[in-house]
Parts: sequence; C-alpha cells; structure tokens
Amino acid sequence: MQKGVHEGAKSSMTSRERFLTTMRLETPDQVPCFDEGIRPEVVSAWLAQGLSGEDELFRMVPMDRKETLDTDLYPIPDITDWPKGMHQLDKFREGLDPFDNKRLPKAWPKKVEAWHRREHALLLYVHEGFFLTMGVEDWKRFMDVMYLLVDETDLVRQMMRIQGEFAAVLAQRVLQEVQIDAAIFSEPIGGNDQPLLSPAMYEDVVLTSYVPVFDVLRRHGVDTIIFQTYANARLLIPLILEWGFNCLWSCEAETEEMDYRNLRKEYGRDLRLMGGIDLDAVLGGKQAIDKELTTKLPPLLETGGYAPLADGRVREDMPLANYLYYRKRLSEIVGGAP
Repeated sequence: MQKGVHEGAKSSMTSRERFLTTMRLETPDQVPCFDEGIRPEVVSAWLAQGLSGEDELFRMVPMDRKETLDTDLYPIPDITDWPKGMHQLDKFREGLDPFDNKRLPKAWPKKVEAWHRREHALLLYVHEGFFLTMGVEDWKRFMDVMYLLVDETDLVRQMMRIQGEFAAVLAQRVLQEVQIDAAIFSEPIGGNDQPLLSPAMYEDVVLTSYVPVFDVLRRHGVDTIIFQTYANARLLIPLILEWGFNCLWSCEAETEEMDYRNLRKEYGRDLRLMGGIDLDAVLGGKQAIDKELTTKLPPLLETGGYAPLADGRVREDMPLANYLYYRKRLSEIVGGAP
C-alpha cells in the first residue's frame, strides 16, 4: 500500500513527524500506526468479502504511511558459483559495483524530487544481513555456509567485509540525494530457540563488517538504525545495542524471549521498538484481538519509543472483518480510548 496517510480531524503531525518524534523518545500527537503493506493478492481476497477497493480501506481505518527505499544489494550478475577460497573473492567483489545505476530504483530523479516533498516516513534498507549476503536461498547453500564458517572463517569474514564496504558506498550515494528517517538492516538470523550463529561468531564475522555502513549513517545524521529480524534473536540484542543499533523490528517471533514487554523491562528505552503485535491474535477474532492489544500495548505506549505494527505479512487467509476490527481497536487504544 502506498497511498495511506492518517488524516484524523485533530491531527497536528504528519506521519513522518510522528515517526521521528517517537524514535527520538519525544511526545508525538500520537504514535504512528503504520499500514502493514497490504499486498494486491490480499486486497483481491478482500474484494470477495465486500471491500470495494484499496481506497475504501484507507477511508475505513486511519493509517500512517511509511515507504521503504530498496536498492539492489546483490551481486550483478547473479552468482551461480559462490567463492570456496580466497582466490575467488575478486569475482565476488567485481559483482558488487555500488556505482552501477541499475542498483537505484527506477525513475530515480523523479522519486528523489517527490521524496523531498514527502510527509511520510522513508526507511532505507542498507543491508540484507548475513545469510542473504552469503547467498543462502536453499538448504544446500545453508549447509555450505555453515561448514565455511567453521572451516574457512576468514573467507566468510572477507566476504562480509566486501559486502559491508559496498553497502556503505551505495548508502552514501543515496544519502547524498535523499534524507531518510531510518535505516534498516534485514537480519533473518534466528531459529525458533536461538540465533543460528553464536553471539561471539556473529560479532566477529557480521557486526564488524557493518562498521562502514554505520559510519556513513552517522555522518548523514541518521538517528534510527533498525535491526529487523525473525524468530528468536534474543541472545544477540546486547551486542547489537553495543555496536550501534537502537531499534528492534522483530517479525514472526512467537517466543516469550522476544516479547516486547519483557525486552522493554530489560533494556528500557535504549531499545526502540517497532511491530510486536501477534498476527495470530488478529486471525483469532475479536476476543483474541482485544486481549493482545489491551495487554501488550499500554506498557509500551506509556514508556515511549514504540511504533505498533503487526509482526508479519498480512496474507490472504486474514478475514477482512478481523483486520478492520484490529485496526479500529488499535486506533482507539493509541488515541486514548479504553
């Protein structure tokens, strides 16, 4: 969804201002209630349930708008034979040219001009994280990478370093033309019980490679640096805070360790939060939605630095009535209604 903007009659802030104020630990007119990025196939399913169109959805429920700025962070052309030794790193490096204009979104000049006038939050994806950088798209490549971590650690370390330097230059290109409101590192690193890399290995191989990107973001005044992750990455949170992240966006993490209420108690407002609303509760109907929102949101909203959002992608199996009720209750709670 790209067109939604919260337009309450008494609203005094734009979506962008709400987000920036919230992440600065200040007091907005209300916290941003972003749309979940409903995909066309979901809208199609909801048309059969009585929705007249996407525009009607925005008229029915208030939503703040956010937009992500995506650059191409993968080797060009695609790699079919990933490096197995240090002697193959040159080819990997050659595929990561940050000055290739194909890496920028289409119609780049027009987009830049429009972003200068925007009233919504703009979030830049600056890195795809460890596993995607290493080309993990299937089980075989996953196993290859795990063996490389043990047998060829320096090779993996160098690949991450090359990617980090490339990502920093590409981010620099973007930030010279566009002022963003937050940067996102996508890091699908968690298993159901714990991260797939130990904290020591993650720090040595991954976090050290992010330093050039952190440096660019700081030079350009990007205050909010988001660690977007999946499942259970709890053991890594102390490290990511030490290295420069200050916001967690946890997705599809149905574990007590990743419950935002517990994380807020432990880390306070040093760890800003996005997301955290269980989509399974939304699927469960009105009673489950009320329980999820009324027990989880108040302590997070009270302490600040929190932008509520569902913790995953809304899919076609989500009933329209459930989604509308969830958004209605979310708006009421954020706005101060019981």
